[in-house]
Amino acid sequence: MRLWLIPTAYTAASVGAAMVVPRLEQAWAPGLVHGMSAASATAFLSATASGMLAMTAIVFSIAFVMVQFSAIAYSPRLVLWFASRPGLYHALGVFMATFAYALADLMWTDRAGSGSAPLISTMLVVVLLVASMLAFAMLVQSLSGLQITEVLCLIGDQGRDVLASPGSVYGAPSRPEDDQQTQRMAALGPPVRTLLFQGSPRSITRLDVRRLVEEAEVADAVFVMACGVGDTLVDQSPILHVYAASAGDAPEVNEPAMRRAIGLGRERTFDQDPKWALRLLVDIAIKALSPAINDPTTAVQALDQIDDLLRRLARLHLDNVWVGGVDGVPRLFIPLPSWDDMLALSFDEIRQFGASSVQVMRRLRAALVGVQEVAPTPERRDAVGRYLHHLDQNIRKSALDTQDRITARQIDLQGLGLTRLVPKLRRGRDA
Repeated sequence: MRLWLIPTAYTAASVGAAMVVPRLEQAWAPGLVHGMSAASATAFLSATASGMLAMTAIVFSIAFVMVQFSAIAYSPRLVLWFASRPGLYHALGVFMATFAYALADLMWTDRAGSGSAPLISTMLVVVLLVASMLAFAMLVQSLSGLQITEVLCLIGDQGRDVLASPGSVYGAPSRPEDDQQTQRMAALGPPVRTLLFQGSPRSITRLDVRRLVEEAEVADAVFVMACGVGDTLVDQSPILHVYAASAGDAPEVNEPAMRRAIGLGRERTFDQDPKWALRLLVDIAIKALSPAINDPTTAVQALDQIDDLLRRLARLHLDNVWVGGVDGVPRLFIPLPSWDDMLALSFDEIRQFGASSVQVMRRLRAALVGVQEVAPTPERRDAVGRYLHHLDQNIRKSALDTQDRITARQIDLQGLGLTRLVPKLRRGRDA
């Protein structure tokens, strides 16, 4: 749903009620009035209507502060996320509805010189006014979500939701026949058709896997994605290759349906992309490590969330995914990042920008040791081991003195606070 429709719906409902309720009240209960004089009712309704305009201005000011603060303090890529929160638009809608209905009620006050104001309509304005105050209080309360801890937890939760989603391709089990299927893709021959992107640059936000598989089954074809969720497409970029599943005529595919199954947007989203959560967490960490801000504790807090996401990713299938149809025949190939890609995304920039911070180095080592401990395969543990060796090289070449280098090689989940011994891996897990 487009967010601008939220206040529009509130306003339309208010205008509709303003056209119907006073007329029904006049037709069915003309004598139902309150003791307030017409002058007092007019003053009350006028003050309510004008006050709602001021409240609307405050809402826009709060939105501007949220956008500006998030862009400067965290990351410009968080601006759209904060500015598009539905609560802001619901509050704006309540204010606009109150303003519209108060103006409508003014037209029925002292109508035809009656010297009175309709009771039900006036009480409805009071109800809307109370609702506006509650919406404003909740909006102010939501500003606490701009605290760094809350922001990092929200981003981490978005990544965890993607990984835990039943339809997530990251949740697909690792299958021993995946290598065979990759070899089978190489044996498919040249693609019979390639779906190209046209237009200004867009990012892939989601894939409707079920629809793509169904289209491949109908056409008796194999679809191979040329790019993954999160990739940015430019004009004439290949999106998807179509291969014939069997010898014979080239498959006839429904190109409009295929395009509808591939969601595009101006910016990446969390929908099917846990890498986006990692990207934002890293952005916040390296901005905190910049000389202008110099806040390594924020980087340590970001590493807490990155550590948790990587532990979950370590147990999931990465690299490539084949999705089969109802007959079990592979119909759709989706490229996924490798374990090395995830390690590089999560730690490379933090390691580079935080090389002079003992606190960051200790927390980074704690994250790597913890991930190495929970990694289910020797290959993934070896990759983390190589990364630990790279981290040691960074510390050795850093500007830290000898004592600080010794301190930086220790592990500490708090960064600086509680040193722990490096645990030994249980070799029995390699079996």
